[in-house]
Amino acid sequence: MLRGLYTAASGMITQQRQQESLSNNIANANTPGYKADQTTIRAFPELLLQQTGSSSQIPTSQGGINFPISQTIGPINTGVYVQETVPNFAQGNVQETGLSTDVAIIQGQVPDENGFLFFSVQNENGEERLTRNGNFTVDGEGFLVTNQGNYVLDEAGNPIQTNGLDYVVTPEGFVQTADGTFPLGIRYVEDSNQLVKEGNDLFAGESIDVPAAATFSLQQGALEQSNVNTMQTMTDMMNAYRLFETNQRVLRAYDESLGKTVNEIGRLG
Repeated sequence: MLRGLYTAASGMITQQRQQESLSNNIANANTPGYKADQTTIRAFPELLLQQTGSSSQIPTSQGGINFPISQTIGPINTGVYVQETVPNFAQGNVQETGLSTDVAIIQGQVPDENGFLFFSVQNENGEERLTRNGNFTVDGEGFLVTNQGNYVLDEAGNPIQTNGLDYVVTPEGFVQTADGTFPLGIRYVEDSNQLVKEGNDLFAGESIDVPAAATFSLQQGALEQSNVNTMQTMTDMMNAYRLFETNQRVLRAYDESLGKTVNEIGRLG
């Protein structure tokens, strides 16, 4: 009976974590470049039950010797858990905004199944990070930054100074200003599933220069929207809530049975 309690409790914890992930997706449905989280749920390893305590007698000249034997009953599952949460890196819809500081990556063909292209930015600790959120702006010193104030980097890993809003981003990935032309830092990740999601739409992980086999274009005055499917996410949230309630009722039934065992059956003796 206690094993049933643990199984139902694991189901409740799993659905709670699923609900948290889905709620975060809904909260970021309007965040440019946001990649929806997907949870992977799997069962704990199965246990093989065997019956013990029975014995078999082998006849001997002195009468016989008892040998214990075991009989296989079958497998039993011990519950479920959230194995991992991975972002869905599918391309979001590109929407025109009319703002010259907004830039969207339109990804074409890539040589790897999970390959993906990102903007290169610098976080507050001076470390390189990746993002798909092209909602940029220009700070008071004339540098191109993200909406969180992180520097947007060029191919050499240096901040890009535009000295104002009078600049052009070409489809090929160059920033043209009055002081010259700078290649925007577009980075390629061979396996996007290895990236670690951080706050403010940033990803940490290994990246390389864009390979010759990868194609893309940049669109100034447009943003890549979140790839969250709002209707599907709401449906998944309702399903997770119902599964949580189901496990909760099972847990309550086990608790009531244990209560009767302790308070009623125990008094018969």
